[in-house]
Amino acid sequence: MIVLVVTACPEGLRGDLTRWLLEISPGTFVGNVSAKVREALWERTCSYAGSGRAILVYSSDTEQRLRFKVHKHDWEPVDLEGLTLMMRPLPGTRPEPKRATGWSKVRAQVRSRNPSWRSKM
Repeated sequence: MIVLVVTACPEGLRGDLTRWLLEISPGTFVGNVSAKVREALWERTCSYAGSGRAILVYSSDTEQRLRFKVHKHDWEPVDLEGLTLMMRPLPGTRPEPKRATGWSKVRAQVRSRNPSWRSKM
């Protein structure tokens, strides 16, 4: 059995997942599929998620009887003496994404082609 939770993902991905799984709540899918189908669904989810996040929980032969996979999520699964726990990073320990500053490439091209562009600003 698997549980797949997607957040801020395209509607097309949710529609695609409903072919294999039941959507019991918006963004929460459950089903009983083979390991091969589970891996294919996870690869498809990761490739189509865009800037969204996804968490997959599936049954396994470990002591907890389940495993986790995460995609673009702040919390990470960590193995601690045979138990898988979700580690939440401390505030400020994660590097902030670097934002590009300055003019866009297109604007720079327009400005280089048309010198009078500067006088209009």
